[in-house]
Amino acid sequence: MLHSNGNNDMRHIVFKIDEKDTFEFNEADYVVDLTSKDDYHHTFYNTLRPLYRMANFFQDEALDLFYISLMVYYADRKVLRKEFSDNWTREFTLYIPVVALDKWEKNKTHLEQMISYLSGDIWHINFRKRELNIKEKKISDTISNRYTDRKFDPDKFCMLSGGLDSFIGAADLLLETKNIAFIGHYGGGKGVKPFQDAVNEILKERFDLNDHQFFNFNATPVKGVEDSTRTRSLMFFAHAIILASCNQREVELYIPENGLISLNIPLTNSRLGSSSTRTTHPYYMNMLQELLNNLGLKIKLCNPYQFKTKGEMMKLSPNKDFISENYHLTMSCSHPDQGRYQKLTKPSHCGTCLPCTIRRASINMAFGGDNTDYRDIQYKEPKAIIELRSFRIGMLDYENKKMNRFTIQFAGQINDNLDEYISLYERGMKELGDFLNLQNE
Repeated sequence: MLHSNGNNDMRHIVFKIDEKDTFEFNEADYVVDLTSKDDYHHTFYNTLRPLYRMANFFQDEALDLFYISLMVYYADRKVLRKEFSDNWTREFTLYIPVVALDKWEKNKTHLEQMISYLSGDIWHINFRKRELNIKEKKISDTISNRYTDRKFDPDKFCMLSGGLDSFIGAADLLLETKNIAFIGHYGGGKGVKPFQDAVNEILKERFDLNDHQFFNFNATPVKGVEDSTRTRSLMFFAHAIILASCNQREVELYIPENGLISLNIPLTNSRLGSSSTRTTHPYYMNMLQELLNNLGLKIKLCNPYQFKTKGEMMKLSPNKDFISENYHLTMSCSHPDQGRYQKLTKPSHCGTCLPCTIRRASINMAFGGDNTDYRDIQYKEPKAIIELRSFRIGMLDYENKKMNRFTIQFAGQINDNLDEYISLYERGMKELGDFLNLQNE
C-alpha cells in the first residue's frame, strides 16, 4: 500500500483493468475500474468482429498506451481547473497497471512531459506490472483462430474525424491505395457522428470501400465535468495506434490537418484558454513519434499538409471536384449542438467561432463561395459580433508586429523548417484576413 506525499493540491487517481487487481492507495481521490460502465463508457470492445479480422493481436506497448490514454482523459475530464490556485494548472498522480512495465519505466519522464505539454498540467505516473486480463486473452486467441483466410492487413491507417481536413486527407490518400483503415472517434453529443457517418458513406461510394475498413469509437468518463479536454487527441490517436500495432511491421498513420491550425499560434487572447489545442503541433508530434519509437512500435506519424493552409488543401487537392461537391457534409464547428438553443433539431455550424471562420475563409479562397449551412452567416448575434471584432483586432496585431522566429514558436519549440513555417503562417493569415475584409459589422 502506498501513502500520500502530503500535497493537498495533488489529485491521486488509481486505475484498474482487472477484477483481480488488489492494488490500493489509502488517500486516492478516485479509484477507477475501466471495465465498469459505472466509471467509464468506451466502445472499443463493443463490436469484436472487426477486431477479429486484424492480422495479429495488439502489441503489448500499444495496448498499454491505449489504456493510458483513457486514464489520462479520465483525469482531464473529472478534475475541474477552477479548483486550482491559478484556475488552470492541475497536478495529478496516476497509478497505472501496464503489461510492458520495463518499457514504460524507461519512458516515464518522456510520457509525463508529453502529456504535460499537451494539457498544460503537471503529471506524475506510477506504473505497476499486470498480465493480460480474461477478455484480452480471449480476444488474442480468437484473432489467431478466426478469419485466417480473410485477415485485414491495411497498407496505411488514417484518422477520419468527420472534419474537412481529414475528409480531404482520406480522399487524397485513397488515390494511392484503397487498402486503408480509417479511425474515427465521437463524443457523447449528437454534433459530430452524423457528419462522420455521412463522410464514411460518400467515401465508400466514391472509392468502392468495405464497411470493415471503418472504425468509429467513443470513450467518455462517466459524469465528466471539465470541458477543456486537451488530452482527447491522445486518446483519439491511441485508438488508431493500437489497431496499427496489429500489423507488426512498419506502417504509416496519417493525421491530416492544415498547418495553420497545427502551429496553434493564438489569433486573440481568447485562444489562450480552453479552446486552444496542441493536437498536431510539430513539437507534440515529434514527442509522440519519439515515444512510439522508444516503445518499439513501428508506426510512422504523417501529416502531408503540415505546410499547407486549409484553403490550399482544397485548392491543390487532386480530388478538388469531389471535395467541392461534398465539403458541406463535413463538420468543423466548435459547438455544433448549440443550435438547440435556437430550437434547431439537427447539429450545424455556428459560422462564427474561430474553426468556422477559418473554414469559411478557406472555402472562399479555394472555391469562391460556400454552400455550408451556417446558423449565423453574417456575424449578427451578440456573441458573433464580439468574435468578429476580436478576430479583426488579432489581424491588426499580426499586421503591426509581423512574424519572426520567436512568435512562430509561441506554442512550442520548432527546430527545423522555420522559414517554411513562417511562410505557411503568413499565407494562412492572408487567407483569413481576405475573408474578414468581406464581412460587414
